[in-house]
Amino acid sequence: MENSTIYKKKGPLIVFLVPAFAFMALFLYYPFAMNIYNSFCKISGLGTAAEGVNEPWYTNYVRLFQDEKMITAIGNTMLLMLLTIIFQVGIALLLALLVDNIHRGAGFFRTVYFFPIVISATALGLLFNLIFMYNGGMLNNLLLDWGLISDNIDWKDENHFLTTMFSPVMWQYVGFYFVIIVTGLNNISPDLYEAAAIDGANGLKRVRFITLPLLHNTLCTCLVLAITGALKVFDLPWIMMGQGMPMDRSWLTGTYMYHQTFNAGDVDYGSTIAVVIVVLGVTISQIANRIFKEKEY
Repeated sequence: MENSTIYKKKGPLIVFLVPAFAFMALFLYYPFAMNIYNSFCKISGLGTAAEGVNEPWYTNYVRLFQDEKMITAIGNTMLLMLLTIIFQVGIALLLALLVDNIHRGAGFFRTVYFFPIVISATALGLLFNLIFMYNGGMLNNLLLDWGLISDNIDWKDENHFLTTMFSPVMWQYVGFYFVIIVTGLNNISPDLYEAAAIDGANGLKRVRFITLPLLHNTLCTCLVLAITGALKVFDLPWIMMGQGMPMDRSWLTGTYMYHQTFNAGDVDYGSTIAVVIVVLGVTISQIANRIFKEKEY
C-alpha cells in the first residue's frame, strides 16, 4: 500500500526530473539545434555571429559531397568502425570468456584489462608516438634486434599510417567492452553450465549453446556502442597524426570536424560535418539494431 502511494505522488518525481531535463536542454538539445541552424549559415570565424543563411541554404551540404578530404574521412571512419567491431568487441569477448573460466586471479586480470580506459588519451598518444618513433622508437628497435628488418620503418608514411593510427584506439577500448561482457557473463546462472556438464557438453559446446546465446543482448549493446564510438573518435588520432598526415589521408570525421572548426575557422562547415556524424551514427545504429534484434529469455 505504501509503495503504491509513493508512485501515485508525482511531486517528488518532478522535483528530481525537471533539473536534469533543464540541464540536458541547455547543454545538449539547444547546442545541437543551434549546430543544425549554423550548418545552413555563413560564419566567418569562431566566436562570431552568423552573417545570415547561405544562398542557397544547402551550400555547405553540396560542398560536403564535393570535398575529397571529407570522403576520405568517412572512408577511414567506416574502416575504423569495422575494425572496432571485429577486434575491440571480438578480443574483449575472448578475454572475458577466458577470465570467466579461471578461479584465481580473475580480479587482477579484470583490473589490468580495464586499466587503459582510465589513462588520459593525450598520455596514450604520446606513449604510442614514442613506440612508433622512426629513430629510437621501441618497435623499430625490437624489430632491428630480432633481425626482422634491416632499416627503420616510418610508421607514419602512406603504407603504415592506418596501422599506426588505429592500433592505440583498438588497444585502449578493449577493456571497456571487456567489462560489459564480463557483467553479462556474471548474469548467466551457473546451474545451466552444471546441467550441460552433466549432459556431457564440453567447454566449447557450453560456450556455443549457452554462453553466446545468452550474451546476445549484451553483444548487441557493445555493437551499438562500437559503431557510435568509432564516429566520435578524436583524441588519440589527433595526438598521433595531427592535421591529416600523411598527405591528408588520415582524416577521420571527428578530427576533420575539429580541424575545420578550430584550425581553419570554417565554423559553419564544421557544424555541417557534426550534423553528418550524428545522422550517420543514428542511421547505422538503427540498422544494427534491426539486424541484431535483442531477444527475450
